[in-house]
Amino acid sequence: MRIDKEVLKLAAPSILASITVPLVGIVDLAIAGHIGDATMMSGVVIGSMLFDILYWNMGFLRVGTAGPCAQAFGRRDKDGMMEPFVQGAITALVTAVLILAVQWLFIKGAFYFLNCSPQVQETASRYFFIRIWAVPAALQLFVFRGWFVGMQNTMFQMVVDVSINVIHIIASYLLAFHTPLGFNGIAWGTVIAQWSGLALSLSLMFIRYPDLLPHISVKSSLMRSKMKKFFKLNGDNFIRSALMLVVYCGFTILATEFGDVQLALSSVMMKLLLLYSYFVDGFAFAGEALTGRYIGERNGFRLRRIVLSVFRWGAVIGLAFTFLYVIGGKWMVSVFTSDTAVIEASTQFIFWLYLMPLVSCVAFIWDGIYVGATESSALRDSMLIASALFLGSFYLLRPWFGIQALYIAYFIHLVARSLYMTLMSRRRIPLLKPE
Repeated sequence: MRIDKEVLKLAAPSILASITVPLVGIVDLAIAGHIGDATMMSGVVIGSMLFDILYWNMGFLRVGTAGPCAQAFGRRDKDGMMEPFVQGAITALVTAVLILAVQWLFIKGAFYFLNCSPQVQETASRYFFIRIWAVPAALQLFVFRGWFVGMQNTMFQMVVDVSINVIHIIASYLLAFHTPLGFNGIAWGTVIAQWSGLALSLSLMFIRYPDLLPHISVKSSLMRSKMKKFFKLNGDNFIRSALMLVVYCGFTILATEFGDVQLALSSVMMKLLLLYSYFVDGFAFAGEALTGRYIGERNGFRLRRIVLSVFRWGAVIGLAFTFLYVIGGKWMVSVFTSDTAVIEASTQFIFWLYLMPLVSCVAFIWDGIYVGATESSALRDSMLIASALFLGSFYLLRPWFGIQALYIAYFIHLVARSLYMTLMSRRRIPLLKPE
């Protein structure tokens, strides 16, 4: 019970923060769906996907900060707590400048490969060139999220994420429906929310951790030996993030080949497939924080108990959402859009919502545990296998199953991730072996 309480103390704030994350995508898609048609919805889908491509690869900033910081927390090493934060913050700043510099080339290159209508391209471009100004704040927020988790303070992560998402929803709605901006207001809402979240994160750090601020040393953090270690860890995480893009953005890109209605529906289905994962991610974040902490303390007994606890809670979430999807799956689709063509097309895909939760919760929980253990090469290898199976199975099965092959391929990739990390766990994380 004590272990479960320890997990819940960290998981509950993360869950409360995470459940607001899909609301942002839901609101953006719903606003577009109700002020326009499937073309405008597809514009938001493609525009958002372009930022997924930019941001998702930068997910290593969060992952690469959380694990080392959690282990330093376990060792009570104050310099070690601040070092990954400084390294991540500087990397985020340099990356943001580069992204802003190549924004035009990026979107032109993206549309060279994307097979979508000129109307969707025009709508997505409008969205992209406004939202791009949120990039500097968004990348710094990755670092803050990882640092707060590593510091065992998911409450601050919750406060920041909920604030960002509430501001986003309110600003996007007001700007889209109550100003001349219309569709463009959706993107401006994101810009306002991200910069507000960065200001809040800085304020919380200065208020709660004044004793750690003197341990910030840019010169020490950027020493060649330390940066080499930083980039080795995060190089693997970057590759993993890129491979996840192959699957998650590939899902949307491949759906463009089947028309605007199937593209809009595939985006809705993916958001619903991931909806429950935001609950499971709360326990994955708890797994990150506590795995790193107990590895730092060299406490294998508590580490093994933590791992069992987060898996138990992951299974509970998976079962609960399977039931929820069974009783309300089609209604959930109608929340996103009033387009009858999209709603009717969803009928033959709803059953996928019943299969995914229990399979994928294993992969998501292991992700958190491996992040806390800083086993980035294992995370990389699992995605190498899973992404190859995703693409291979789609192209192999497409002639027989059409767009259903896309969902089969996604399911196969989840099974592959779950199996690989389960089989490799004791080899990669030696403290998991009973003494």
